[in-house]
Amino acid sequence: MDGLGRRLRASLRLKRGRGGSAQDGPGEAAKEPERAPEHCLPTFAGGQHFFEYLLVVSLKRKRSGEDYEPTITYQFPKRENLLRGQQEEEERLLSAIPLFCFPDGNEWAPLTEYPRETFSFVLTNVDGSRKIGYCRRLLPAGRGPRLPKVYCIISCIGCFGLFSKILDEVEKRHQISMAVIYPFMQGLREAAFPAPGRTVTLKSFIPDSGTEFISLTRPLDSHLEHVDFSSLLRCLSFEQILQLFASAVLERRIIFLAEGLSTLSQCIHAAAALLYPFSWAHTYIPVVPESLLATVCCPTPFMVGVQMRFLQEVLDSPMEEVLLVNLCEGTFLMSVGDEKDILPPKLQEDILESLSQGMEEQQTPEQINEHVSGPFVQFFVKTVGHYASYIRREAGGRGRFQERAFYKALPSKANRRFVKKFVKTQLFSLFIQEAEKSKNPPAGYFQRKIRDYEEQKKQKKSKGKSVK
Repeated sequence: MDGLGRRLRASLRLKRGRGGSAQDGPGEAAKEPERAPEHCLPTFAGGQHFFEYLLVVSLKRKRSGEDYEPTITYQFPKRENLLRGQQEEEERLLSAIPLFCFPDGNEWAPLTEYPRETFSFVLTNVDGSRKIGYCRRLLPAGRGPRLPKVYCIISCIGCFGLFSKILDEVEKRHQISMAVIYPFMQGLREAAFPAPGRTVTLKSFIPDSGTEFISLTRPLDSHLEHVDFSSLLRCLSFEQILQLFASAVLERRIIFLAEGLSTLSQCIHAAAALLYPFSWAHTYIPVVPESLLATVCCPTPFMVGVQMRFLQEVLDSPMEEVLLVNLCEGTFLMSVGDEKDILPPKLQEDILESLSQGMEEQQTPEQINEHVSGPFVQFFVKTVGHYASYIRREAGGRGRFQERAFYKALPSKANRRFVKKFVKTQLFSLFIQEAEKSKNPPAGYFQRKIRDYEEQKKQKKSKGKSVK
């Protein structure tokens, strides 16, 4: 593992900070940062660039002639006149990408049919900043056996649905000519990333079709723009999703198994998104490349996705306290055994009841996302939503969290027992450290839900008094 870690850090140690998921998943990971959220992608106000690179990764025969290796065969934009440090940084980034575009090894052969797959990966820098790769893997147009290739957009922005649509446009243009892709991507690169709920419209000319206007709309509720819960719902029951959530809340080791890259990355993103407003701060690799399977032996918490073809290698690996999730069969192949007892019973019932009610009425991806995410957000509102009242401000404005008073304020013994464990996690520690630094609570979705809950309690209390 030491050699593996050095190799990862060497290939992914990028120096530049954050600039600007997946559909499905990301093969991610570099060095585990001390204070960097790995799954929750940052909220962007809009205005920054959409992407850094568009790459085409193709399979090229090795010099030995025995098999193939993924190689970047197209890059936009080409960076010139870079300083030495910048050039080294770019080389490290570009050398890491092919491995994650073809994470399933090098046993490839020309094909006549291949199902299109859309997935993503995340490269995490040593400083915790991330670059996301949005991938479309498909068989190029043509006759006879041929090898699949990957279109990969590198960005610092997490908005999977929007980038999937961009990949649709790239793929459509590539069927004509690579030259047609350039003006479209140049227009996208010059456009400003829209604010939540806003739309950016691009004008693009396609030979024999004329000028097209392409609208890219960002979801209004930006905290869910990087996730699609549909795959997770197809693979697991509500009860299993609840147990998965419980394991993630206590920062355990979780391995997802599926054959398709899309399913892996979508499900692992969805599982991580259930932790909102908290961020998974440990190893996070939605699709583990074959050469990095030793990751599952890591003694620290992780959330990773492994293709089903590598199941035996996973089972043969020394692992402790792992939740092994078979997404193909909807089963847990391994578990600790206490997953049903981690969360307070009453709150578990509340989550399951909320998930079950009206699920069949949800039609759009946005409606499904809100329906699934809502009960888990409400869980955190009820257990830790009072955190701001227990941050005491010192003379310099720096806050200090009163941990003991915080969990003792909960009237329910079951809730107190859970929160006493949860406050020791890195999930909570990172969250509360940010709250201590900020003089005012952020005006985000979680804060709105806290205010709504407090208002409901006041109304209920006032109504109870009036009845008396």
